[in-house]
Amino acid sequence: MRASSSVTVPVAIEQVVPHLADLSGYPQWMPMIHSIERDDDGAEVGWSVELRAKVGPFARSKKLRMVRTVNRVSDGTASFVFERKERGGRSHSPWRMSVNVASNGPSTDVTIDLEYGGALWTAGVLDRVLAGNIEAGKEGFVRLVTSHTR
Repeated sequence: MRASSSVTVPVAIEQVVPHLADLSGYPQWMPMIHSIERDDDGAEVGWSVELRAKVGPFARSKKLRMVRTVNRVSDGTASFVFERKERGGRSHSPWRMSVNVASNGPSTDVTIDLEYGGALWTAGVLDRVLAGNIEAGKEGFVRLVTSHTR
């Protein structure tokens, strides 16, 4: 399964990147992230993430350990990739989130691509719930970064 979303934020890239490079801040603007804790292992930067989505009276949740596998910031662009990497060596369904950021004059373009496997977000209904959370997250992200520049 794949989901992709883009948004243009009316602030400079330098004000956007800090909110995207560290998953610890994502719960401020992404409603499907129920909880998150830093979970580094010395060799890589990681987070324990609990995703939660409600469908009517029911809630589904998924716990993942995500690590940042790409952390690239250069003049006018930035890229971050977060991938599932659980401890213990067992095989798990893949999760990968790619974040690409580009300066666009006085604004910044942000694109987030999410690829995931497993059964949690399948069956159509949950895919729509995920899409709704992503749209709400875009709005929350714009509010967050623009409120920090006033």
